[in-house]
Amino acid sequence: MSDEKRSVDESRERMSSGNIPLPQVTFSTFVMSLASSALVHLGEVPEPESGRTAENLALAKHTIDILSMLEEKTTGGLDAEEARLLSGLLYELRMKYVLHTK
Repeated sequence: MSDEKRSVDESRERMSSGNIPLPQVTFSTFVMSLASSALVHLGEVPEPESGRTAENLALAKHTIDILSMLEEKTTGGLDAEEARLLSGLLYELRMKYVLHTK
């Protein structure tokens, strides 16, 4: 078994057994989690469970729409860093979505 395959298998085992420390829940980590899901749905990064990439543009759009709704609903309530993070992620995800729909 290759070292890379072994590392992936060990990572999956730690994740499924609950031995991975989870990040503190903040607005930023929540938004990053949603953005990561959108990247998976765009086929930009592999699915954590299977390690395979698969494109699901409907789910990608839905996740981007959720982030957009959060941006709209939190206008004026975020600190500058959070607002910049959300705005930047939305820009990048929207551009990737457009490229995948062409």
